Amino acid sequence: MLDVQLIRSAPERVRAAIRAKRTGDPDLVDRLLALDTRRRAILTETQAAQAGANASAKEIGALMQAGRRDEAEAKKAESAGLKARGQELEAEAKAVDADFQSAMLEVPNLPHPSVPAGETEADNVAVFTWGEPATFDFQPKPHWDLLTLHGLVDFERGVKVTGAGFPFYVGMGARLQRALVAFFLDEAGAAGYTEMQPPLLINEASGIGTGQIPDKEGQMYEATVDGLYLVPTAEIPVTNFLRGEILNEADLPRKYAAYTPCFRREAGSYGKDVRGLNRLHQFDKVELVQFVRPDQSYDALESLREDAERLLQKLGLPYRRLLMCTADMGFTQAKKYDLEVWSPGQGRWLEVSSVSNFEAFQARRANVRYRPAGGGKPEFVHTLNGSALALPRIVAALLETYQGADGSIALPAVLARYVGADRIG
Repeated sequence: MLDVQLIRSAPERVRAAIRAKRTGDPDLVDRLLALDTRRRAILTETQAAQAGANASAKEIGALMQAGRRDEAEAKKAESAGLKARGQELEAEAKAVDADFQSAMLEVPNLPHPSVPAGETEADNVAVFTWGEPATFDFQPKPHWDLLTLHGLVDFERGVKVTGAGFPFYVGMGARLQRALVAFFLDEAGAAGYTEMQPPLLINEASGIGTGQIPDKEGQMYEATVDGLYLVPTAEIPVTNFLRGEILNEADLPRKYAAYTPCFRREAGSYGKDVRGLNRLHQFDKVELVQFVRPDQSYDALESLREDAERLLQKLGLPYRRLLMCTADMGFTQAKKYDLEVWSPGQGRWLEVSSVSNFEAFQARRANVRYRPAGGGKPEFVHTLNGSALALPRIVAALLETYQGADGSIALPAVLARYVGADRIG
């Protein structure tokens, strides 16, 4: 959520952000300003009605003592009218404020000045590439063939039990998943993150706090009887861990790492994007979340990015870093990087991590503040998060990158010690 003072003072900047992000209606700003003006007018009128009613009440007593009953009765009628008007204004104020707060939730975050302008994903900027794509003296197999060859994943039985996008990981496939999660969490701990195991269901207030509601309800699975949602990312419960709290400045930064299964409906996905492990409805991911002072958030963004990239380097997976353009950045982010690994079996890049700075956007929605050490009123923290990492496409890239001509798969040394083997097959 943006600061209402910003919308009042720089409405065109907010309209430009809505247009640049291609999310929402620029006319929303005019509606917000009109609601804000009406809110303040109601407050002024309410105060005037209350003052008038109080003044009339005082006059009634004096008139009665003076024996001026007719005038006293007139004042009683006037006071009753002012009280009734005050009640009408109170009801209108609640309705207008509800509309205002609802509209505020629809305004996207402003892009940071360093974010490139763009209209499609083609305008994202590749700012860094690490490693050289693997070369083969044979035709490399796509990961879905390797999964079948070694019996690592059973897609058909997943369809039978649940539906498409909910695979079974079997044998070494399940072991590899567990090994990757442990490796990612251990690395996060070494980088100063506190590990947590959050709930897998969140309420509406939590979705509002991080910006999934209202925006991405259609992508979340909902437990309708209880009004809860399955987590699409650990970002939501971990960020809401501190919702409504005031921290001391000395407590910052707060850094958390959490592993969860993630559940996404992925409506509209099709074709090559859903083959094999490319896009699932249930997948595993380790998420990193930080709460920092506002003046430290962009240094924290680069540090968080490095934490995610370090994992890819230790796994020996060639990757590139994209600086996302305005139109492909998302509703909540002020600045966002995507990390993509090279998939030799598919001949394309696969996104495995997004690393984002939300500035105070989520903190204002979730009301997470800190008390400055030097005194003064509490201020909103800045929040950041990044995938470190999402497993399905990491597994796909690992299998395809380290495959041999006989179909066997070597495992990088940092992972072999977790798996208990250095090769699959």
